[in-house]
Amino acid sequence: MWDTAFGAANILAMVMWAALILAPRWPALLAAVLYVGVGLLCLAYSVGIVGILSGAFDPGGSDGSADFSTIEGVRAIFASDGGVTIGWIHYLAFDLFVGLWIARDADAKGFSRLLQAPILLATFFAGPLGLFLWLAIRERRAREQGRWQ
Repeated sequence: MWDTAFGAANILAMVMWAALILAPRWPALLAAVLYVGVGLLCLAYSVGIVGILSGAFDPGGSDGSADFSTIEGVRAIFASDGGVTIGWIHYLAFDLFVGLWIARDADAKGFSRLLQAPILLATFFAGPLGLFLWLAIRERRAREQGRWQ
């Protein structure tokens, strides 16, 4: 079960990222990335986390006491296939949402798609790195436009 969910989430995320980087940014495409991409990833995460926490799903493989207050507890969460899968889906959902925001913000500020592509790829591969790059690059143009949106 967890292998299937992991693989499906990866395929969905890769298709959405490819569309975001390569396809024309029509409103329908942006809506699809938000609701089909981010939305389905959030739904999968929600079902997975609730299923594990309620005992409806076997997380598989965890021997430790899972909690979010210690590094050992977090390690125990990720020691199971279910924990790794929902953790990965969490990353995929948030990184895609951030990538969508970057793309929309960059379009609104007049940045070329050629400049956006490496930033979006950095966000896809290493979320906070891509976001940091975008925040550093966008700041001057945002001030020039007289707004911080």
